[in-house]
Amino acid sequence: MRYLNQLEPDGLVDSFAVHPPIGFQVVDAVGTPAFVAPFDLLTTADDALRRRIVHAPGYRWWGRLLRWRTAFVGTTVSEYALFPRQADPAALAGDLRARLGDGQRLLIVKDIPLDSPLCDAAGREWCARFADACRTEGFLLLEGQALAYVPIDFADEDEYLGRLSASRRKDIRRKLRKRDGVHVETVACGDARFADEATVDAFYALYENVYAQSEVHFDKLSRDFFAAVLRDAGNGGFAFVYHYEGAMIGWNLCFVADGKLIDKYVGFAYPQAREQNLYFTSWFHNLAWARERGLTHYVAGWTDPQVKSYLGARFTLTRHAVWLRNPLLRAIARRLGHLFESDSQWAAQHGDANEH
Repeated sequence: MRYLNQLEPDGLVDSFAVHPPIGFQVVDAVGTPAFVAPFDLLTTADDALRRRIVHAPGYRWWGRLLRWRTAFVGTTVSEYALFPRQADPAALAGDLRARLGDGQRLLIVKDIPLDSPLCDAAGREWCARFADACRTEGFLLLEGQALAYVPIDFADEDEYLGRLSASRRKDIRRKLRKRDGVHVETVACGDARFADEATVDAFYALYENVYAQSEVHFDKLSRDFFAAVLRDAGNGGFAFVYHYEGAMIGWNLCFVADGKLIDKYVGFAYPQAREQNLYFTSWFHNLAWARERGLTHYVAGWTDPQVKSYLGARFTLTRHAVWLRNPLLRAIARRLGHLFESDSQWAAQHGDANEH
């Protein structure tokens, strides 16, 4: 892997640089992937605060004031911020603030691993030093999102389900009955069928379905991005394509890297995907696929932590290092920062998914 903390193949990171999300601008940041993009300040706010603000009188007119052009260190295709392997953590923190922090009102170093079991010991130690250096430079450190993962340490599906409560086992097995009517096809990235524009169009249409029903919109990936990724035979990617009654009702794009199965993107046809419990089917398909190939972990991403907890995932948190150019706003942020740590508050309430 090219960078510290990198779980994904180099080809996926390269595709982000060439085809960034719509409205994003990739920028140079002393050897560290970075971008500038519009950012809604309520994106990571807790649900109660977001609802109060969104329903406040006149929000439809003044709400745009909460959307800032923001510099980010990291990518939206990697689970973690990516840092040059030879960089000095203290020097890098200062260089990033000087390079990006003076040019935008807000700078966010996103998704710094917090003692992650998915990173090696050297990477964990480097990130701890970097976080300390960010604090010294005046950044505000906020706890970030909860990344779901599953160690592949079980012999079969029954053993995995046996770790969950009896009521959950019963409910999950009931939902999984639907999978008998669903055909799953594994198609490697670079397969000849992805040269067909209509196939890429069909995949992208299902991705847009999922994007449209998401509550929080940050990055919308382009069709060009998916075309490049699906046509790249060297990126270790596999599309698990779900068919029901002869029609594609969903797909799940995953990558194999460093002994892990990294779950990245999905596309669903509605209502068929919901009717066939495709979320549950794909979860257990991915666990079985990873186990059969001797992989060590299934990394399931940031979204839907409640559902993933129910399905048996564990979680590891990140930190964001936030720099506000205005010193008054920096002071205010230090007092209100806890309102923007919704995933860490959820994790504290729920603990490890395997404990309940």
